[in-house]
Amino acid sequence: MIDLLNRIERIAINAGNAIMEIYQSADFGVEIKSDDSPLTKADLAAHNIIVEGLKKTTKDIPILSEESTDISFETRKKWKKYWLVDPLDGTKEFIKRNGEFTVNIALIENGNSILSVVYVPVQEISYTAAKGYGAFKKTKNERVKISVHKPARNTPIVVGSRSHLSEDVQNYLSALGEHEMISMGSSLKFCLVAEGKADLYPRLGLTSEWDTAAAQCIVEQAGGAVVTLENCTLIYNTKDSLLNPYFMVYGDANKEWINL
Repeated sequence: MIDLLNRIERIAINAGNAIMEIYQSADFGVEIKSDDSPLTKADLAAHNIIVEGLKKTTKDIPILSEESTDISFETRKKWKKYWLVDPLDGTKEFIKRNGEFTVNIALIENGNSILSVVYVPVQEISYTAAKGYGAFKKTKNERVKISVHKPARNTPIVVGSRSHLSEDVQNYLSALGEHEMISMGSSLKFCLVAEGKADLYPRLGLTSEWDTAAAQCIVEQAGGAVVTLENCTLIYNTKDSLLNPYFMVYGDANKEWINL
């Protein structure tokens, strides 16, 4: 499992290097997809590198990527294990050049994320996790084990989307009461909870399964949770739609985060 995790991390870094070449260029090649979300040369370059790398590494495990979603549920529901990939999470942040974008690769087994890498190209930081192994953060100089903040702070630190702070989230924060807010793009929000820099990430808005799977594994193996508003673990590949329900990411399960 650890050997596989190391190989997947290398694939994510290779994709991140390709993203950075385009990030430092003058032409992102921005297009608009049918769902009105942006697509760049970097998304496609990362997608191609990741898919090629995964096929060489695990030939018999299917791949579902944000840039190759035309796979029917009739086919997908037969998968017990598959790779779920977001080649460039935070494309809007990429276009804004604020550095808050990531490469996300997760291995899903029976609906659960069991191994993952979240790579941050601008900072050359990787978050890695595997079920039963723990969660780790690697910088240029070291790799350290990370864990959520327990118990939760008296004044919780909440992380929210830089691009998608919905009215529902604003209402939730009003009910939560006194808190400190950090705005962040992409799956980095999960990672802040995983490494104890934030207590909570309430996502009361639409996301897709590839947006969350890799980072969910990081949070869970760091001792936190990613749950629906019914307090059930967020799971994958159970329906035709690839949209997630609303969810909460938190570190301390002893504090009531949902029914405020």
